[in-house]
Amino acid sequence: MAAREYQLEIDAIDATLISIEKVLDLPKLRKQAAELEVEAGVPNLWDDPEAAQKITSRLSRVQSEIAKLSDLRQRVEDLPILFELAAGEPDGVADAEKELDAVKKSVSELEVQTLLNGEYDDRDALITIRSEAGGVEAADWTEMIMRMYLRYCERHSFKVDVLETSYAEEAGIKSTTFKVSAPYAYGTLSVEQGTHRLVRISPFDSQSRRHTSFAGVEVVPVVEQSDHIEIDEKEIRVDVYRSSGPGGQGVNTTDSAVRLTHIPTGIVVSCQNERSQIQNKATAMAVLQSKLLERRRQEEQAKINALKGDNSGSWGNQMRSYVLAPYQMVKDLRTDYETGNTSAVLNGEIDDFIEAGIRWRRSS
Repeated sequence: MAAREYQLEIDAIDATLISIEKVLDLPKLRKQAAELEVEAGVPNLWDDPEAAQKITSRLSRVQSEIAKLSDLRQRVEDLPILFELAAGEPDGVADAEKELDAVKKSVSELEVQTLLNGEYDDRDALITIRSEAGGVEAADWTEMIMRMYLRYCERHSFKVDVLETSYAEEAGIKSTTFKVSAPYAYGTLSVEQGTHRLVRISPFDSQSRRHTSFAGVEVVPVVEQSDHIEIDEKEIRVDVYRSSGPGGQGVNTTDSAVRLTHIPTGIVVSCQNERSQIQNKATAMAVLQSKLLERRRQEEQAKINALKGDNSGSWGNQMRSYVLAPYQMVKDLRTDYETGNTSAVLNGEIDDFIEAGIRWRRSS
């Protein structure tokens, strides 16, 4: 095995970080942070809790980006010193190599973030997963996909609020909607949109036959006040019902769950996580606004693509295949990225798939 040329690797990392710093514009970020700190320091800030939350959230995100850039810059500058000190130490070089690889990975992840420059990429995300073809198998698969994303969010310390889950009769779930709150949550997770296909020996088949099932994933950006999505109350049908669940004391005993149907588009959203009907309706309305915002964005993009004669942005329905039998493999059908470690993927280790998806989308 050829010896690693550490200085060449460090120089390459440094060059990548310099380009990232230019794209993210560190001086501009520091100026934004200073302006937001002034806004956050206003004595009557919390007289308007919604506006205050928006300011403090933006400040936190900008400060987080500055801290991440500053920390990486320091670690890159420390690498040559680390290897110099490691010379002659029994375990020193191995420890230095470990830090080099860790810095390289962190810089690569930050580089991917610079590709997230879409209009809504920096927003929180609303994810809806629905059971598609496959009956009870598909419902079970839908729950597995939900768990995969929840584990992914847990590993990255992303805040998740499950807004609604519709349970299937025999096993699994019919659908679920949850909100992911994190910097660039929408831009990052939007590449997961599409149909996810599972092939496995069915645990529900007494003859242990191989089955194929499908789950659909929809990802939309969370709406903000400035988006101007107006909804006529006359165009909405409101249904109230009792929250469903697997049983136990957590299941509501009153008709507090709310389902909204937007009649012109046929979009249906539900919310059952709040205790009151009023709160559930307000949350469901916010979800509906987000879905209508994404619909408008897609329509605008379709017009642009039509003018350009560009159909390359269409991924088709099926975007990833998960095979558990007769062999083990997860393969993204857009990027061709694949792995044989299916258990890790289903436990939320999907970072490499997401990174490949973001890079693919940028190059398409």
